[in-house]
Amino acid sequence: MKVLLVRVRPHRKSVNLQSFMVCEPLELEYAYAALEQSGHEVDIADMISEKASFKKILKRKRYDFVCFTGYIVHVGIIKQSAAAVKKLLPNAKTVVGGVHAEVVPEDFVCAQIDYILWANGISTLVSIVGGSNPEQESGVYKRGAVKPAISHIEDEILPDRKCTRKYRDKYNYIYHDKCATIKTSFGCPFDCSFCFCTRVCDYAVRKLERVMDELESIEEKNVFIVDDDFTASADRVRKFCAMLDERKIKKHFIAFSRSDFIAAHEAEVVLMKQHGFDAFFVGLESYRSGELDRFDKRTSVEINTAAVNILERNGLQCYSGLIVGEDWVKEDFDELIAYLNSFKHPLVNIQPITPMPGTPLYDGYANISVPREKYELWDMAHVVFTPRNMSRRAYYYHIVRAYMKTSANKKQRRFIKERYGKKIYGRVKRGAAHIFFQYLRQMIKPSR
Repeated sequence: MKVLLVRVRPHRKSVNLQSFMVCEPLELEYAYAALEQSGHEVDIADMISEKASFKKILKRKRYDFVCFTGYIVHVGIIKQSAAAVKKLLPNAKTVVGGVHAEVVPEDFVCAQIDYILWANGISTLVSIVGGSNPEQESGVYKRGAVKPAISHIEDEILPDRKCTRKYRDKYNYIYHDKCATIKTSFGCPFDCSFCFCTRVCDYAVRKLERVMDELESIEEKNVFIVDDDFTASADRVRKFCAMLDERKIKKHFIAFSRSDFIAAHEAEVVLMKQHGFDAFFVGLESYRSGELDRFDKRTSVEINTAAVNILERNGLQCYSGLIVGEDWVKEDFDELIAYLNSFKHPLVNIQPITPMPGTPLYDGYANISVPREKYELWDMAHVVFTPRNMSRRAYYYHIVRAYMKTSANKKQRRFIKERYGKKIYGRVKRGAAHIFFQYLRQMIKPSR
């Protein structure tokens, strides 16, 4: 069978971190490897970096299957792309997978999409491309069906990165150019009410031996570990570092961690620094304890502060995430700015609270004012609620003001240029300018 794997380009209205980061489509690289090993002819189109139009790509071959992956902001684009497939290749079957399809498959139900993979996406895809009856595949979504148990095959097969070779120079993560991506675990042992990743699957880890095999095959020096919580186990962190020594693997790593781990395990933080870890993304979420409790974070403001101080003291960069609430007033933003500026280098992602479909926060949220079907606006940057104490325009203004007085102030711009160099600084500056003008448009005429 001839199969085309597609990562779509985000909608132009979406405010997304593509301006700062373009990660490789790891899920498609796994699918490519599995399908090719099964004897199929497979192509990949990463439309974020691809120069040719999607229609031109579709005309190159008579594909039997065209498969898409994406998040909530991509739902509308995927439906449009599937419609283009049906018009140009009427005999081709369209398939959609990825985390949003697994958690909220009903969003993709339409005449243009034939199969929605809501469980065990790679093995299910291999089965239906190989000729099995999709109606008998439990991994294909059907209304009223019971979702099957999740099984991970990522230790049996490694992603084939040659399929993205022509795009790889474009893959980066914020201040880290030419950055590969790897996953060593799935899900998260915690269940924060706002978090989408915990709804995909139960927490499970890969065998570290296979992780090391994969690391040895990666050409890039920079590697982004995309586990939802790489530091869930101190023992596993120590073993990971020991195996890097055994295999003589030297890379620069970026990973996600929780503040409570960092605050309680400075020795492991130092160990990771010694083994190439440069930065951690830490979901601080709030500078107020009441909001942390509401989010079920199971941390405290004191723990968050201690974690950032430990990272900075040991020369590791902290990328922090903060959520701003619907009831905030100007003084709350002032306090947020003061809190962030209490750290040396507050490189932060400030997000208006976004109750993502499929999470407990969404189920109990009563103040949503942006229709679910406007998928492109559910990007954790647009305000999908009605602010209680100010206009939408003012709310966007204060978000931008918080950025300008923290991550984008003169001191931090100088730090970024000195630490990462003029080339990376220029790329990030251009990305920041793009997002600034997107926010400016929201201040003039907010999307609803």
